[in-house]
Amino acid sequence: MKWSVVVLCSASFVFLGGAIPARAAPPSGAALAQNVCSACHGPDGNSLTPSFPKLAGQGQAYIIHSLQDFKSGRRSNPIMSSMAQSLTPAQMDSVARFFSKQKMSPGTANPKLVALGQRIFRGGLPKQGVPACMACHGPDGMGNEPAAYPRLAGQWAPYLVDQLKAFADGKRKSTNHGMMNYVASRLTPAQIKAVASYLQGLH
Repeated sequence: MKWSVVVLCSASFVFLGGAIPARAAPPSGAALAQNVCSACHGPDGNSLTPSFPKLAGQGQAYIIHSLQDFKSGRRSNPIMSSMAQSLTPAQMDSVARFFSKQKMSPGTANPKLVALGQRIFRGGLPKQGVPACMACHGPDGMGNEPAAYPRLAGQWAPYLVDQLKAFADGKRKSTNHGMMNYVASRLTPAQIKAVASYLQGLH
């Protein structure tokens, strides 16, 4: 990660610190998004850098769950862990609600990877013990809000690849009884790349 990006994100974090007067009204979700999150995730939640996930159109419950995980230490990231520490439950709810109402920008898939990616997403790989992704994330990849399963459709492929590798390696722990760790560990690097590319272009 470039140091310039880290500096921008860290500088934005000041908005949540002592710069806010003690009697000031709590910042709204839109204000938090613009002043704190936009440096990495874009002002409307559509990040310009594939290493940072798009938050626009993401499920509110999933965003809240992720922020809680970063704050508690169940999920680790130098930037996000620091950001989440000073967020109150009300602020988490507010910023998550803001991003969930934004429109995610569409992506494209590598035509050479669509067939394999689609097969994994819609039918799984029974011989490898891999269930269909859409069983949890929906036939359109829009996620499952009540279960806090994330939207995958339109998400950056490089980000999805990184997360699947983290699940496979155990660096990121799945909260749904280890399902994502189980699934990702049974996918080859080529299969991970294919399904990630397919999801980036799914809309």
